[in-house]
Amino acid sequence: MKISCTKENLSEALSLVSGITGKNINLPILNNILIKVTDNKVEFIATNLETAVIVVVRAKVEEVGSFTVPARTLTDFVSLLPSQTISFSVKDNELLVACGKSATKIKGTSAEDYPIIPSLPEGKGYLVSAELLRDALNKVLPAVARNDIRPELSGLFVFFDADNKQIVMAATDSYRLAEKKIKLEQGEKEMKVIVPFRAAQEINHLLTGVGGGEQKETNARILVGDNQIVVLFNNAVVISRLVEGQYPDYTQIIPKDFSTTVTIDTGKMVKEMKASGLFTTTGVNAVTLGIKPKQNIMEISSTSSQTGEYNSELEVEVKGNEATVLLNNRYVLDGLNNFSTLETSLKINNGDSACLFAPKGDESYLYIVMPIRQ
Repeated sequence: MKISCTKENLSEALSLVSGITGKNINLPILNNILIKVTDNKVEFIATNLETAVIVVVRAKVEEVGSFTVPARTLTDFVSLLPSQTISFSVKDNELLVACGKSATKIKGTSAEDYPIIPSLPEGKGYLVSAELLRDALNKVLPAVARNDIRPELSGLFVFFDADNKQIVMAATDSYRLAEKKIKLEQGEKEMKVIVPFRAAQEINHLLTGVGGGEQKETNARILVGDNQIVVLFNNAVVISRLVEGQYPDYTQIIPKDFSTTVTIDTGKMVKEMKASGLFTTTGVNAVTLGIKPKQNIMEISSTSSQTGEYNSELEVEVKGNEATVLLNNRYVLDGLNNFSTLETSLKINNGDSACLFAPKGDESYLYIVMPIRQ
């Protein structure tokens, strides 16, 4: 194997594939990147057995072949090289890396020991704006459950609603719920799938534009096959298994009517949440919101035995009844940080029911936080 390419192309590829590798004690080769060179292309590949990332790199091919090297070592070393042409070759189970006057040898492993990467499935195809898809992932991923007690909740629910030409994404960890709807550019079949959290993160990383090189696509292509999902964008591909099982009907916990609606300045609310968070008990992160319709104010308070107390008032617009609710400060911030509108709408019934936060005027996104029981 012998190739040469620019540092820019190489760095972009390593940025995309190295994130999925880690310290795997049981199967150390999963900590490596597979470099696969054929007559017409060079691929950088990484997998954790559940998800695989493949990036095609523009390079000059002098000799075909395959080899694997530790992802962290190669990525860190390349980052220190000057912005010049970098050449790779293999000799005696070592990757020879040369750039300008620098040269090194990185010990690696034969490609024969690397897991087989699944081929692209023949499944249902969809086309969606990469920018909208990335935005949706950023808004919904914080609500994915971080444990495997209920495997279906540890993934991202994706509904390809072909009839309404939209994709609905949702996630919940039982304490909060996020749902985002985006336009579906192309797709004829209705599908409901659960994407693993780690795979969704890698898709999000892919859509940031890193690894695009000279190709600047605006749409991402999605293929859904038997227990598998594939996302293609620019010169990279993410292939992942799907989570088995049926996602719960989360729409049942979304209240249809509310007794109190509050319009809040988003920026000021974020600052209040950050300030009150300094005076909460770690783990509980409890902050009290008191809605006062007559004065059109929201009282924000929190207390901690270690740091002290916080009390503040925020001018708001209130329609409806007086209400008081105790919420997890961090959960609220996770939602508000993804609101792009100047004003936020908070809808509530009482201190024991779900609180709905939404960007004012944007019906495509909602974020629900369940109250802390006292």
